Amino acid sequence: MSGVTLILIIFPNVAKVSSVSPQLVNGHIYDPVKELVSIVDNIESLFKNLNQEALNLMEVNDGGRMERLSPNWAEMTRECLLDIFSRLSQEERWMGPMLVCKTWMNTCHEPSLNTIFDLETRFQSFPESINWWTPEFEDKVDAFLRSVVDLSEGGLTEIRVRHCTDRSLSYAAERCPKLEVLWIKSCPNVTDESMTKIATNCPNLRELDVSYSYCISHESLSTLGRHCPNLEILKRNLFPRQGPNVHTIVAPVDYILAFPRYGNVEAHIIARHMPRLKHLELQNCTMAVKGLTSICKGCSDLEYMDLSGCLALTNSDITRLTWSLKSLMQIKKPDFNRPVDILRLPRNDN
Repeated sequence: MSGVTLILIIFPNVAKVSSVSPQLVNGHIYDPVKELVSIVDNIESLFKNLNQEALNLMEVNDGGRMERLSPNWAEMTRECLLDIFSRLSQEERWMGPMLVCKTWMNTCHEPSLNTIFDLETRFQSFPESINWWTPEFEDKVDAFLRSVVDLSEGGLTEIRVRHCTDRSLSYAAERCPKLEVLWIKSCPNVTDESMTKIATNCPNLRELDVSYSYCISHESLSTLGRHCPNLEILKRNLFPRQGPNVHTIVAPVDYILAFPRYGNVEAHIIARHMPRLKHLELQNCTMAVKGLTSICKGCSDLEYMDLSGCLALTNSDITRLTWSLKSLMQIKKPDFNRPVDILRLPRNDN
């Protein structure tokens, strides 16, 4: 099957798509045709490999001659389709096989193919946009997440998303008890309400990323630590408030200024309720010596720590306090030698 044939089958309206010119999106050139061709190339490669395997198996002896029978893709069994589609990413399935025919679309809806919902790679492939912080965009992400939850029939094990809300996350928590990985970066409308449901209903959680989600408080960290004993990875990074990149952050200024200020409290909670942590990221947090002391005592299995931007700590503090972590292989410290631009903060008299 040629690349052109495959494009015409999967994208019957490709002539219309090809007429769309590359566009400048937030300073970057986005070419929709180039993106489609890349996805199709991946699909075609899989089909070529499977085609060769099928031909090798279908050789027959006809009067001493070896003849090959050409396989009919339309008659492929569901098991074969599942095997092929399982090698594609979720995005490749959505933009490829699901558009071919009803049979392929139904196969893509198989729960076993929808155990992972990963939009993080998609977010990383586009320039940051302030439009991501709007209610309209959150509604779209929520609808997407709820749809995959339904397709998984409760089998969802990994969620990597940004800009969802309590609505979709609560929906997932109530229906996906097997959840093990949860990344909800930059989710201003995810609160303790949905995180409590995650903690209660998803005890197998082992990896959590709540970076830049400022409405998740230290209370949620405590609840998650008590109900999810298998937590090994925690990422609680904050936006930088000073440094050379502070003015490149794409987020509402009032949201950036509403950063969590209880660094030591969160550190004590982490130390007390998450003793099995091996990977901990606390970029730009307000934790001081007391907090780091607690973590080093309570999380003795740590192998990786990211304390970059934690300006309440000095390099000597970090070296002195982390020497007891025998398993520690890598640590990122604050860089006090970089030029500093300060994001002016409102005075806090409390």
